[in-house]
Amino acid sequence: MKKNILIILSLMVASFHLSAQVVNTDKMLVRISEIEVYPQYLDEYLQYARTVGVTSVCEEPGVICIYPMQLKRDSCQIRILEIYASDEAYKHHIKTAHFQKYKTETLHMVKSLDLVDMDALAPATMLQIFKKMHK
Repeated sequence: MKKNILIILSLMVASFHLSAQVVNTDKMLVRISEIEVYPQYLDEYLQYARTVGVTSVCEEPGVICIYPMQLKRDSCQIRILEIYASDEAYKHHIKTAHFQKYKTETLHMVKSLDLVDMDALAPATMLQIFKKMHK
């Protein structure tokens, strides 16, 4: 699990580094997806979540971050930090083949889903977060 997280994080950092100069933080769409997965589908769902996250970050310039996480206190509770360069980038993302596959293949696995749009309180800090990871 830790190895997969490191791989995903590395890919996110690489993708962000390439697109950091062109991202206007005022236009970014930031969201936390709160997902509850049925226990019998947990392992299968986690694989889909990892795959769609890595594919999206690597293949879509407007996807800055898709970072799936699992609550330690309840493994069926998933949170996905999603950061898109713009609303248009998000709209493009949800039309891609890899996202559509994720959505259709996991629909029966998800007990609940809440998409929580967020406002960044200090958007300029984002660049510093990713710069620190390069040290």
